[in-house]
Amino acid sequence: MVRAALRAFLPAAGGLLAAAAAFASGEGGAHGGGGIPWGEIAKQAINFAILVGVLVYFLRKPLSSFLKERAELMRKSIDDAANARAEAARKLEAVDARMAKLSDEIAALNARMDAESAAEAKALRETVSSEIERIRKQAEFTGEQEVKKARAELQKEASALSARAAEELVRKSLSPEDQARLVKENIEKIEGIVR
Repeated sequence: MVRAALRAFLPAAGGLLAAAAAFASGEGGAHGGGGIPWGEIAKQAINFAILVGVLVYFLRKPLSSFLKERAELMRKSIDDAANARAEAARKLEAVDARMAKLSDEIAALNARMDAESAAEAKALRETVSSEIERIRKQAEFTGEQEVKKARAELQKEASALSARAAEELVRKSLSPEDQARLVKENIEKIEGIVR
């Protein structure tokens, strides 16, 4: 870039110097009454051209490296900004995708909770049902046992009452001789069994 500017400037400066020298020599060095001092302009143009040449010669490398570094820095900044923008866009897409999935996840969680609560309610109903059935069977068994016990007590009491009634009846209807005879017969039967 600096070289291109130097290549374009040097021929123009050379042409300008040549024109100034030709004009100065044509004027003959006269500094008469109020004309343009072309000789002085030519000297200043030559000094300016030399100054520009020296500046270009000495500043070419530092200016070139500065411009390259600056261009590289700007390119890097632009790349970093593009990368940051792409990363932000990617994160935004991820957040948008997650937000879109969030409603589906909430619906799935609600459905799962409904299914779990229905399953728990069913299990609870089954447990309560089986517990009720167990308690009913236990109550029936206990009731049957109580009925059997009551019947046994009633039979025992009925037997005792029957025995008392029979004893009373036998006492009233049997005389003491009949009683002695019956006792004797029973003793004989018992002796016959024991032998």
